[in-house]
Amino acid sequence: MEDNSFIGLDIGTTKIACIISELDANNELKIVGVGVSPSDGLRKGVVVNIDKTVHSIQKAVEEAELMAGTDVESVYVGIAGDHIRAINSKGVVAISRQDNEIAELDVVRAIDAAKAVSIPMDREILHVIPQEFIVDDQKGIKDPIGMCGVRLETQVHIITGAVTSAQNIYKSVEKAGLKVRDLVLEPLASSYAVLEKDEKELGVALVDMGGGTTDIAIYFDESIRHTAVVGLGGKNVTSDIAIGIRTPIERAEEIKKQFGCAYSPLVKADEYISVPGVGGREQREVSKAVLASIIEPRLEEILSLALREIKRTEYADMLGAGVVLTGGGALMEGIQELAEKVFEMPVKIGVPTGFGGLTEAAKSPIHATGVGLCIYGVRHGRGAKKSKKSFAGDDSFKKIFERMKVWVKEFF
Repeated sequence: MEDNSFIGLDIGTTKIACIISELDANNELKIVGVGVSPSDGLRKGVVVNIDKTVHSIQKAVEEAELMAGTDVESVYVGIAGDHIRAINSKGVVAISRQDNEIAELDVVRAIDAAKAVSIPMDREILHVIPQEFIVDDQKGIKDPIGMCGVRLETQVHIITGAVTSAQNIYKSVEKAGLKVRDLVLEPLASSYAVLEKDEKELGVALVDMGGGTTDIAIYFDESIRHTAVVGLGGKNVTSDIAIGIRTPIERAEEIKKQFGCAYSPLVKADEYISVPGVGGREQREVSKAVLASIIEPRLEEILSLALREIKRTEYADMLGAGVVLTGGGALMEGIQELAEKVFEMPVKIGVPTGFGGLTEAAKSPIHATGVGLCIYGVRHGRGAKKSKKSFAGDDSFKKIFERMKVWVKEFF
C-alpha cells in the first residue's frame, strides 16, 4: 500500500470499525472506506476471545476494503479498558552545549528523564506526551529548541496499559493478517477527530461513551493533562433494559437505539412500544416513560463517575469549553440535557471533522476513534517507520524512544 494511506482500526466492546483514509494531492485527508462488524470477543475493552475478535476484525476490514477498492496491510489500533493508567511526571537536564543553545537532543533527554518513573513489570508505557517546557524557571514554553538556557525542565503525561491486554490486541490484529503500525489510546485518538484547537486551549473534557468503557481525556492550554477510563458503557444500559422489561439482550439493544431516551422529561407518558418476551413468551406493551426510567439512572451513574474523574484533577474548574461527548452513547436522545444536568457546564456532541471523501459514512460520534486514528497516523506516522514484533520485548525501549521523537516534532 502507498505511504499516503492511513487506516484506523477501532477495536471496541460492541463493534469493530475499520476506517481507510488517504491523503489527496492537496494533502487533505479523505475517507475512502468504512467497515463495521459486531464485536463479541471483548469485555470492557479487553480481548477475552482471540478467535472471535480476529473474525470480527477480518469482517470489518473486508467491508472497508470492498468500499475503498484497496487492500489493507497495516493499521493504527485503538486501545482502551479499565487497565489504563496515566500519570504526570517531570524531568530536568542540564544543557550540554557550550553556547547554552537547546538542541533537539536536549529535549529528548529531558523527556527521557521524565519517563524514568517506577512502572510495575506487568505494565507498559503506551504514550509519553510533552505538556510544556521550562527553561531556567521560564514556564509555559511549547518549543524550547534554539533558546538559550542552562537548565531544561519538562512536564510530560505518561499513559500506561497492562502488557497482556496490549499483547492480546497485537495478537488478534496480526492473526487477522495485518501489521500494527502503532497502538493508540482511544480517548487520545478521538480527541484528534472531535476537538477544536481553541477548545483544547480554553480547557475541555472529552468523554467518549463506548459500549464497554467510557474514556475521558482532559485538555488545557493545548496539552493533554489527564486521561482515565470508567469501566461502564452502553452494554450496561442494554443489560439493564433486558432485565427491566424482561426481553432478550439483542432486542434490548434494538429498543435502546430506536426508542431510548436519556432524559425522562423529554418523554411523553402516553407513548408505548411492543416488547418481545423471553423464550417465546408473548410480547407486551411497555411505555417509553418506563424505558427512560431504566436508562436514565444508569447513564447518570456513568456520567457521575466521569465527573468524579474530572474532579480528581486540578483542572476541574478550568474547563472553559465545557464537556464534549462522543462515542455511541452520545447518539442517545436526551444525553446532552442529562450531561448538562450532571456536569453543570456546557455540553456538546462531538462529531468527527477534518476530512473529506465519504463524510456521510464517517460523520458520526461512533466513528470518532476510527477517524481519530487516521488523523493520528497522518500526524505521527510519516517518517516514523517502526517495526514491532512484540509489544513487550527487547525493542520496547527503542520503540518508545522513536515515538517520543515523533511526539516532540508534532508538538512544535
